[in-house]
Amino acid sequence: MKNENESFKNTGKIIGQKCRHIIPGILLCFALAVPSWFLGKGLPIIGGPVFAIVIGIVLSLIFPKLKVFRFGEGPGFEKGIKYTSKKLLQYSIILLGFEMNFNNIIKVGGQSLMVMIFTLAAAFLTAFFIGKALKIHGNTSVLIGVGTSICGGSAIAATAPVIRARDEDVSQAISTIFLFNIIAVFIFPVLGRAMHMSDMSFGMWAGTAINDTSSVVAAGTSWSNATGSNAALNFATVVKLTRTLMIVPITLVLALYTARKHKQNGSGTGNGNGGNNDGGNGNVKNNEFNFVRVFPWFVIFFIAAAVINTFAGIPREVSKQLTEIGKIVIVMAMAAIGSNTDIKKLISSGIRPILLGVSCWFAVAAVSLIVQKLMGI
Repeated sequence: MKNENESFKNTGKIIGQKCRHIIPGILLCFALAVPSWFLGKGLPIIGGPVFAIVIGIVLSLIFPKLKVFRFGEGPGFEKGIKYTSKKLLQYSIILLGFEMNFNNIIKVGGQSLMVMIFTLAAAFLTAFFIGKALKIHGNTSVLIGVGTSICGGSAIAATAPVIRARDEDVSQAISTIFLFNIIAVFIFPVLGRAMHMSDMSFGMWAGTAINDTSSVVAAGTSWSNATGSNAALNFATVVKLTRTLMIVPITLVLALYTARKHKQNGSGTGNGNGGNNDGGNGNVKNNEFNFVRVFPWFVIFFIAAAVINTFAGIPREVSKQLTEIGKIVIVMAMAAIGSNTDIKKLISSGIRPILLGVSCWFAVAAVSLIVQKLMGI
C-alpha cells in the first residue's frame, strides 16, 4: 500500500512538472491567438491562422530569445510552444471530427485516393530526378520528397531513422518543407479564389498539395472563414488525414529497401556516403521500422469523433461549439509555429534544397489540379 501511494505521488509529481514547463508557452500562444482570432473575424479573406503566423514570426524576429526567456528560475516558453504546435494541433483536429459525418469521411477518402496516388508519384519522381540534377545527397532528396507528398515534418521525422539519414539531411529537409508550409497558408486561398474554385475543389487541392497538416488546416480555415462555410475546411482535413496514413506503407517500403541495399553493399549501418559507418559525422539514425511510433494515432481519434457525431446523436449546438474550440486552438498552433520560425536558419539551409522543395511542391500542386480536372471535380 505504501509503495502504491509513493508511486501515485511520483506520477503526480511528474505530471505537475510537465504541466509547469508547458503552461507558460501555451499561455503565450493563447495571448497571440486572441488578437489573431478577432483580426481574422474582421478580415475573413485573410483569416486568423494567417494573422497568427505573421504575429508569431514578427515576435520571434523582434525577440529572438523569446522561446528561452525565463521568469527568474521558472520555465521558459519553448516547451509550451512546441507542445502547442504539435499536440494541441492534433487535439484541435480531433475536435473538428465532431462536426463531420463518418459516411462522408469514407466517401471523401475514396474520392481523394486517385489524386493522392498521382501526387505521391509526382513528388517522388521529382525528388529523384531534380535531386540528381542538383547533386543533392540522396537521403535529403528522399526526405524532401516524403515531406512534400505525405505530411511535412511528421513524415520526415518518421522516415529519417528508416533510411539512416544524417542530422544535416533531416535539418535541411525540415527547414525546406517548413518554408513552403508557411508560404502555402498565404498563397493557396488567394490562388484558389483566382481560379474560382468550389469548396470541394479547394479542399481537395489543399488536402493533397500542401505539405503539413497544420498548414492544410490553416489554409482550409482561412478559406472557410471567407466563404462562411466549413465545407472546404472539413473536406481538406479529411483528405489530408487520409494522405497522412500513407506514412505507414511508405516508411515500411523504404525500410525494406534500405535494409536490402545495405545488406547488398555489406555496409552494416552505413549510409552509402563513404567508408565510415556514420558517413563521417557520427549522426546516422538507427534503421528500425516502429509501427507504433510511425502511425498517426490522432487520425483514429478524429474518426472516432466523427463516429460519435454520426451515430450518438450529439446536439448540433454542442458539435458546433467543439468545432469552434478546435478552430481557436488551430490559431494558437499557428501562433506557435510562427514563434518557432527561425528565418535565418531557413535561409542558411542553402539554395539547392529550396529549389528541390519548390520543384516537388509545384509538381504536386499541378498534378493535383490536373487529376481533379480529369476526374471532373
